[in-house]
Amino acid sequence: MQLEKPKLFPEKKTFVWVMLFFLFVILVRLSIEYQAYQSFISKPFYYTHAKVLNAYEKAKGNKRYQVLKLRSEDGFTFYTTNYSKDNFNHKRLRLQIFPDKSISFGDYLGTFYVKSRIKDQELLPLTFKDDLLGKVAAQHEDTSLQSFYNAIFFAIPLEKDLREKISMLGVSHLVALSGFHLGILWGLVYGLLLLLYRPLQQRFFPYRHALFDVGLVAMILLGVYLWFVDFPPSLLRSYAMVLVGWIVLLLGMELLSFTFLTTIMLILVALFPSLLVSLSFGLSVAGVFYIFLLLQYSKGVKAWMITLLFIPLGIFIFMLPVVHTVFAVTSGYQLLSPLLSLLFIPFYPLVMVLHLLGFGSLFDTVLLSLFNLPKSSTEALFPLWAMLGYIGLSIGAIWSKKLFWSVLGLASSYMVYLFIFVE
Repeated sequence: MQLEKPKLFPEKKTFVWVMLFFLFVILVRLSIEYQAYQSFISKPFYYTHAKVLNAYEKAKGNKRYQVLKLRSEDGFTFYTTNYSKDNFNHKRLRLQIFPDKSISFGDYLGTFYVKSRIKDQELLPLTFKDDLLGKVAAQHEDTSLQSFYNAIFFAIPLEKDLREKISMLGVSHLVALSGFHLGILWGLVYGLLLLLYRPLQQRFFPYRHALFDVGLVAMILLGVYLWFVDFPPSLLRSYAMVLVGWIVLLLGMELLSFTFLTTIMLILVALFPSLLVSLSFGLSVAGVFYIFLLLQYSKGVKAWMITLLFIPLGIFIFMLPVVHTVFAVTSGYQLLSPLLSLLFIPFYPLVMVLHLLGFGSLFDTVLLSLFNLPKSSTEALFPLWAMLGYIGLSIGAIWSKKLFWSVLGLASSYMVYLFIFVE
């Protein structure tokens, strides 16, 4: 008989007090941010230095202009427009920006639009990351493939046309770096390091604990990767979960629990209040929540069925109402999402190796055919009030199996409605 692992919080009262502490810290952090926000919008103008994250052209009537996404050295991210034809790639700008009360507190925490005037431009030297981006791009003739691979390797924003195709295929989660990618990388890095470690351990230090030694090196390497790709919110949440999960495993405690997920979520928001308005963070938390819910009610089912069927198909169904509350794009090709998610698991590390060897173009023809499948889409938004009710029922399903089946039934019914009656 296997002993049950001790819980992260042995008593409910302890869990409640810890959660109240983190909520208090979050409120304090938000209060400090709000004071900074009030000071920001009260100024008639504001000088800042910012790095250009992305730049693309738009047209309004006969006028063409550039939309710039920038990250200020003062810690905020914003959009602005510019009517010049300058190339802003690899540049640091000195800007005069003109904030006003149209910028809400939520916008300030996340990303906002503000009028600006460029005062100076400074060409930034090419970095090691720029060199890698160039080497990956050089292995592909099609710009959409260059954009795709630089997105899944380095969290570079997708070009607009490809982003729309990816959305119609329902695989945006495969392109935006998240816990899915980090899980693959953890398995790859930890597995390879363990292969090297085992013979050394058996010969020189059999008393050492492989989970600690190999896990520590793997966490450091993944942390460097997180810094290298500039801390995307969903990847940050995933890294925190892997880090704390590794510590919990070392302590021999219960890992897959909703208290664990809630604790990680509140710790991250306490550290980074801007995550409260991060869509990618919210969707990644919802995805992990439904994975835990599926695992809770599939005990006794064979592991291969859970991995190959329950989780990919279940997450797709459960997340449909959540995703369609924000994204209206609907296409029958989105039904391929569970299969493509499974295929991505071996594909991701394989194409990494292929790009290192200079054979990154191996799947170009297949990928271009896949991207060209969807030709059109319809628009269908799930009402916000319905989504809030759906989330409430989902939380209740933690304690009620009847509610779990009810939520699954509602999500399945919505899937039928979406892809038969709407699409």
